[in-house]
Amino acid sequence: MDAQLVAERVPLGRSGVTVSRVGLGTAPLGGLFSAVSEDAAAATLDAAWEAGIRYFDTAPHYGAGLAEHRLGDYLSGLDTAARAQTVVSTKVGRLLEPGRTTAGTDAFDHEAPVVRRRDYTRDGVYRSVADSLERSGLDAFDILLIHDPDDHWEEAVTQAYPALAQLRDEGAVRAIGVGMNQSEMLTRFVAETDVDCVMVAGRYSLLDRGAAAELLPLCASREVGVLVAGVFNSGVLADPRPGAHFDYAPASDDVLRRARWMAGRCAEYGVPLAAAALRFPLRHPAVTGVVVGARTPDEVADDVALAGTEIPEELWAELAEETR
Repeated sequence: MDAQLVAERVPLGRSGVTVSRVGLGTAPLGGLFSAVSEDAAAATLDAAWEAGIRYFDTAPHYGAGLAEHRLGDYLSGLDTAARAQTVVSTKVGRLLEPGRTTAGTDAFDHEAPVVRRRDYTRDGVYRSVADSLERSGLDAFDILLIHDPDDHWEEAVTQAYPALAQLRDEGAVRAIGVGMNQSEMLTRFVAETDVDCVMVAGRYSLLDRGAAAELLPLCASREVGVLVAGVFNSGVLADPRPGAHFDYAPASDDVLRRARWMAGRCAEYGVPLAAAALRFPLRHPAVTGVVVGARTPDEVADDVALAGTEIPEELWAELAEETR
């Protein structure tokens, strides 16, 4: 694999949708951890497009609707042929209602005149999709994902999933799935429903390979697409410095120790730790692609360079030893 990896189009399971091997996650454009200006957001999206990225992931949660709005604004400026090349996913499960979200209270540095409310009911799904279409200005989404139903299994599997399945049957969406920061419930969804794909965040990385035990083999056997997000585990695998984040919180001393050990092994081969982190999930045959966030054009350029980094098999063998 080389730099062309970014733009390579691959099938998303058996859904008929194809995505670029590297997708852009838009949480940073919604102000994750720090604010991003309108101009910077537009420039970041443009850099991703110019790099060959054609898959974009968003959600109402990201900046309380801001990321959806910014992505939709950008895509509306593309001509018809270019827009036809893009694949967009958004999520259901959090409705935005009148209220006041204060900057920094939800990990997003953006004030908004709305608050989030969990809702995995059938009506909640239809309302969420309609609201997302209005915010983004898009005519349709290619992929719809149930977002973080950790404490809402029953409602999500008996109401949200059938609602999405009906939208798929009606041709209103091309593929449906679930996106979570855990692999156990994703495994249940794959086993008990007819989802097309899953997005697993942070659970198949150099630091956490939990999804490899059950989720990835099951997805492979059922031809369910796998999108891996959180490849840097919130930042510690990009730069394992003191204060670095792991799963949205400051990394523990043990996590920092493990990340620094891997950084040291990578350095022996002249490979950035971040390159190994980005490339690692793509080595698994069940993984369709990775989704990486960026808040500036420079970060997009960095990710493209990381994706093009050649990594010796000897280094992979050494990193495989770090499985604790």
